[in-house]
Amino acid sequence: MTTIAPPDVIDELLGVTPGSAIDELRARRPVTRANAQASYDALFTPEHPGTVSAVERFAVAAFVTGLHASAATQQYYAEQLANAATAPVAAESARALPQAVAAELGAARTSGPYGAYPAGPLSVEDRDGLRYRVAPERRDVLGARLASALEHAHLLVFRPREASPAALQALLDAGWSTSDIVTLSQLVAFLTFQIRVVAGLELLS
Repeated sequence: MTTIAPPDVIDELLGVTPGSAIDELRARRPVTRANAQASYDALFTPEHPGTVSAVERFAVAAFVTGLHASAATQQYYAEQLANAATAPVAAESARALPQAVAAELGAARTSGPYGAYPAGPLSVEDRDGLRYRVAPERRDVLGARLASALEHAHLLVFRPREASPAALQALLDAGWSTSDIVTLSQLVAFLTFQIRVVAGLELLS
């Protein structure tokens, strides 16, 4: 991958300057600060990326942060997706992905969590909601892998109670390997963590 991460993405998202109140606050937890950036590096600029491309990683990130309606992080990852999609190593077809992901966000945004628990005591908390599927006219643009990844990410964000072997099989059927699926799940989990850290530090600032 050719994307170069800034020294600290969370600092960049917050516009942290050396010596500022937030900089000093984060400096009190240097290990936490370093680990957050190390997690970003491992997921978005890994030394050995495997079969999950930079374009796929940033497309999922732009989509997930958009679902969370996190303006700063969504803008950041949308820009990273645009950069990855136009990089010399990217396929020509990747150039249409930023617009396609943005269009999908318009149809995918909702509020949650919701979904159905397995039959039992928790069933009283069942709540119906959007069962997101990529629009047919954009499936060819996104490709089977990325379309299934966006649908699975939507499930993890809004309907985690409905995660199932069938949901994982849909990814396998679309060409995601078992290790790819682990990476995808880690991406969604990390982004949720990063969004919450940024939101909390914004309040403190």
